[in-house]
Amino acid sequence: MILRVEHTTEFGYDGPIAEAYTELRLRPLESGGQHCSSFRLTTDPPGLRVREYRDHFGNDVHHFDVLESHDRLAVTAVSEVMTPGYFGGDRRLPTPLELHDYLSQTGYAPFAGGVRDFTARHDGTGSGVGRARELMDAVRAELVYEPGATDVQTRADEVLALGRGVCQDFAHVLLASCRCVGIPARYVSGYLYDPSLEGDNAASHAWVDVWDEERGWLALDPTHDREQTDSYVRVAVGRDYADVPPTRGVYKGAANETLSVQVGLQAL
Repeated sequence: MILRVEHTTEFGYDGPIAEAYTELRLRPLESGGQHCSSFRLTTDPPGLRVREYRDHFGNDVHHFDVLESHDRLAVTAVSEVMTPGYFGGDRRLPTPLELHDYLSQTGYAPFAGGVRDFTARHDGTGSGVGRARELMDAVRAELVYEPGATDVQTRADEVLALGRGVCQDFAHVLLASCRCVGIPARYVSGYLYDPSLEGDNAASHAWVDVWDEERGWLALDPTHDREQTDSYVRVAVGRDYADVPPTRGVYKGAANETLSVQVGLQAL
């Protein structure tokens, strides 16, 4: 499938600020059969010098400074992406450092009591991917999808206590559960194309890659209880959400910041 993605982020301030530094993780990945055929980044105010580097996890990061006083900043990323019918993950054995990253607890995915109890109830036997699928099924069965029930800071153990959340929360619960039983797992951020939601903000999405010794990396979506399909666009991977936010930055000034995001996907 060929998808066009348009992602606009607008930062507003209730007073002038200066010396703003912004990082963006918005360019779709080249991995698992996915190919980004074009990518364009524009800013308002225009003319900013945008630089780029690749982070520790292989994600493309764009960054820029705005040194002049301003009270508004908008960034739009437009991509065209060819997505594969299934995720053909890397079969290369993870390095010791990667295994450390993808087996350790994190701030969003701790091995707290609720996570350990959930994992103990639902951990099966057999291969890594089979156990991961059982845990994915349990996440989808026990959690209710409810926008607004959590926020961007909510941890996996808090999600289990609430019994509800959104895709980020479902992903963090599956991450923590897999790692609890020794299955390497990484967080995936991106987009999910749904024709019924074309042009809607609901396109942003999160899911999980798990490592299986026979199949390599396998992409599982606990929100929909299924593997990744050609409706998914992969943008970044990391240990949890903290490694992959679409935008992140700091600024100098006393003003309060407001953030608005608009995402749209279109099949070409």
